[in-house]
Amino acid sequence: MLKTTSLLLAATISTLSLIGAASVAEAGQASYLVDAHSGQVLEASNENELNFPASLTKMMTLYLAFEALHAGHLKWDQKLTMSENAESKEPFKFAVGAGRKVSVREAVEGIIVLSANDAAVAIGEQLGGSEDSFGKLMTAKAHQLGMNNTVFKNPSGLPDPEQVTTAHDMAVLGVALMRDFPEEFKLFSMRGMKFRGMKLRGHNNLMYRYAGADGIKTGYTDASGYNLVTSATKNGRRVVGVVMGEKTAEIRDDKMADLLDTHVPAASAVTGSATTVKQSTTN
Repeated sequence: MLKTTSLLLAATISTLSLIGAASVAEAGQASYLVDAHSGQVLEASNENELNFPASLTKMMTLYLAFEALHAGHLKWDQKLTMSENAESKEPFKFAVGAGRKVSVREAVEGIIVLSANDAAVAIGEQLGGSEDSFGKLMTAKAHQLGMNNTVFKNPSGLPDPEQVTTAHDMAVLGVALMRDFPEEFKLFSMRGMKFRGMKLRGHNNLMYRYAGADGIKTGYTDASGYNLVTSATKNGRRVVGVVMGEKTAEIRDDKMADLLDTHVPAASAVTGSATTVKQSTTN
């Protein structure tokens, strides 16, 4: 009993430490580029500094959705009811109206293509019962994956001063999505979707301009700056890159393109001293 109590106390202190650190999180510039297969780190800058994830948060919402689909707790054609809470989430959403339904597939595609906040909340409420409870599930999964400096509070990434992450941790999540759900990961390359007769185009512009890029997620709030996690395949190497805290979407995209241009072609010449991304395999 004493040992259990001590472990719970240690976990509580750890969580409180992260929450306390959230007050110093800011839209600081950070970047990280890692080989998705070997874990070799190709570039890292301020990779462990706390930043706000914004809609990069939805990567974890999708991770838990994919996990639930594999476990049979969700089905692709299952209907999700939009609560008043989900319907209230601005700015990007399906806006079907409180009490109306969308399928799990529509919700997943809407999160990937449109960064739909109401869809993310609908999934979170379905799996966790509430945003707060789902945030706890998200944080627990993050720590299980090795994202030790991450705290999630909601499924959408809308502003919360306690919701923090790092460039390193988001790379871990990007690699985990690719590794654990290879079929579902293909959805991140979607450039558009059809919804209720409408053709909707995504706003991950790097996919349109950079050969080999196939997602994964953009993010922006005033507090976070412009964020991006990208998967790309170039010259036979698959990488995951993270750029956080940039002042404009164009600067963010240009920085990611520069990271890919600079490091991926020369990757075969990188030897010896490279470090590897720390991550754990889920059961």
